[in-house]
Amino acid sequence: MPTRFLTISEVARRCEVATSALRFYEKKGLISSVRTEGNQRRYHNAMVRRVSIIKAAQNLGLTLGEIAEAFENLPANRAPLKQDWEKLSSEWQVQLNERIDNLKRLRDKLSGCIGCGCLSLQACALFNPDDVAAESGPGPQFLMPTEESEATADSLE
Repeated sequence: MPTRFLTISEVARRCEVATSALRFYEKKGLISSVRTEGNQRRYHNAMVRRVSIIKAAQNLGLTLGEIAEAFENLPANRAPLKQDWEKLSSEWQVQLNERIDNLKRLRDKLSGCIGCGCLSLQACALFNPDDVAAESGPGPQFLMPTEESEATADSLE
């Protein structure tokens, strides 16, 4: 199958990103291009997948730094294969599962005592009497719990 190269506007249109975003991703080393004799960028068609992965990963809350770190494990001399993408996916799976758990915790506990020490809700006196959660550390201990604060929250429920 012959290699197809796309213009910056073709990639931008296909991926629904601004051309400035493509130049930024390239500057950060997330994607690459070749130059024509007229110094115009041309992107290998495999860059469409990379840009699409960048967009999806950002929508899931991954930073460009995290994406760049994962992309370092992709081959530089060829388009990534299915196995390459599966490896990248498995590396993100643990991190994404932790984020899902944190979002569920936020969703489920936001209307009640979160262990922040404000003691402004009536439930705080029950779940966090005298701000006992502060012993576990700063911040909303029941939303982003450590093992210790989670045990405290469980014992108070």
